[in-house]
Amino acid sequence: MAELNSTPNANRLHIGIFGRTNSGKSTLVNILTGQSTSIVSDVAGTTTDIVYKAMEISPLGPCVLMDTAGLEDTTALGAKRLEKTKLAMDKADIAIVVFPADGREDFAAELDLLEAFRQKDIPVLCLVNVFAGHADAADGIGAKLGGRQKDSKVETVVMDCGRTKDKEGLRMALSRLMPEDYDAEFITGSLVSEDDVVLLVMPQDIQAPKRRLILPQVQTIRELLDRKCTVICASAEKFELALSRLKAAPQLIITDSQVFRHVYEHKPSESRLTSFSVLFAAYKGDLSYYIEGARHIDSLTENSRVLIAECCTHAPLKEDIGREKIPRLLRKRFGEGMQIDVVSGTDFPDQLSGYDLIIQCGGCMFNRQFVMARIQKARESHVPMTNYGVAIAHLTGILDKISY
Repeated sequence: MAELNSTPNANRLHIGIFGRTNSGKSTLVNILTGQSTSIVSDVAGTTTDIVYKAMEISPLGPCVLMDTAGLEDTTALGAKRLEKTKLAMDKADIAIVVFPADGREDFAAELDLLEAFRQKDIPVLCLVNVFAGHADAADGIGAKLGGRQKDSKVETVVMDCGRTKDKEGLRMALSRLMPEDYDAEFITGSLVSEDDVVLLVMPQDIQAPKRRLILPQVQTIRELLDRKCTVICASAEKFELALSRLKAAPQLIITDSQVFRHVYEHKPSESRLTSFSVLFAAYKGDLSYYIEGARHIDSLTENSRVLIAECCTHAPLKEDIGREKIPRLLRKRFGEGMQIDVVSGTDFPDQLSGYDLIIQCGGCMFNRQFVMARIQKARESHVPMTNYGVAIAHLTGILDKISY
């Protein structure tokens, strides 16, 4: 259990719970968690922000439940609450849409939400919450769902969230909706085999907190050990010393993208090279799309506008890769007049059409569904998109010489 509780949220299955105010969403969260995770009240608008709860749900494994604000929130903060709900929609690997069987007949909002998730190809559990005295209303909701219930990515469960303690049917329905390929990919993909020696060139600058490794490195080390590789770690300044002490060249070198060129110039010719950011470009996003986006760097000019999107919300420090190093590389090549905007955390512009390029970080703090939602938004806006490692490899002239 300790291992599951320590799983980073970005690697957990994200289950979003959506519906109207007072439809039973928060009660449902409490049923799944077995505790008072969300505040339950008859007062509309009790849930003001997304409530996140990390837990294990058998047989799904490590999950994050997301309890969202009501769809028709008309309170003063309603608009901001609905923005948060849209954010949860982008993060959801599975969506639960709550249909309140309380005597009402209009379910246009719920059906629109169901259709929105189907368009995103996100599995949906339609939870018909039967309120006391309205048992017959469930049949009417079933009729409105119609042929949608025959969709393999749509399940329907009928229950009274205010009374039931039985979670089994709910869990089984969620397990049937779990994406077949969820968590099936390796960070290192097909780049390594059992017994390979892998040298990791680790970031040890001001951005790496003292006495701590950064999440991508920790996850990569754990995966390589699970895949029965031999892992050697060195800082950039000790990289060549580490190589000299090995009897043979490592099969793969994974480096911090910031020293991509230096490592490339000093590595053994037989050793393949990649970076943590490039690995996460494939693991969290769409690597081929990022590579295509990097090619557009050559068409930028001093008058171009670039958006840099980082997932972390850390206070910017000296030599920050997204705020200083990549902008410096771009301006050195295209001129100091280039406009470069930076957003962090979950902030991301609704309007992207004014940008000539988006450069996304590795995305280790987000789940893949959320990163892919950003990629989809960029595609729809016809704005090229790449990521830190791929962009640096292109800017330093080695993109076609690395492995991925």
